[in-house]
Amino acid sequence: MDEANEKSEDVISMADSSVTVEDIEGELLKIERLRNVLVRRESELRYMMDDIQLCNEITRLKRELQKLVSIPDQDKSKENRTREEELLQQISKLVETRDFLVDDVEFERLREREEDIEMAAFLQPKFQNILGRKASLRDQKMVPKPSHPPTSFITKTGLTLLKDCCGVTCSIM
Repeated sequence: MDEANEKSEDVISMADSSVTVEDIEGELLKIERLRNVLVRRESELRYMMDDIQLCNEITRLKRELQKLVSIPDQDKSKENRTREEELLQQISKLVETRDFLVDDVEFERLREREEDIEMAAFLQPKFQNILGRKASLRDQKMVPKPSHPPTSFITKTGLTLLKDCCGVTCSIM
């Protein structure tokens, strides 16, 4: 089966009379999971943007400090020494802020991993029940349907869903 037919099988049409409540619930869960992945990615991109801005500012301040440090001590004015101290303090605060940012990103990553594990544990029995009901309905109707891998949604992480959605490899920090 080619990729176009495979993707069209994942779409549930309102005109399809065989659509069940479970099918709709499954689609809603997939959409909700994808939304969560996108919200997480947006948050990570904001962290990355903040990190880049902090690094740029630290670099700028270090260059300015380097210029002041390169002046011999006997030639430095009181303003130069004062500015050196200010720059050191600013750099120190920015480094602390960046350290906090890195710690916060790691905390979020661990929290999201725990959330994913809990969600998978919650969804596993639900999808097994749905798949079991579908199988018994198919047996009763004796109508052949195209087969889907039964646990494809359960085993997908948010990253995989996002990859499937946009067709490119998306990396989450």
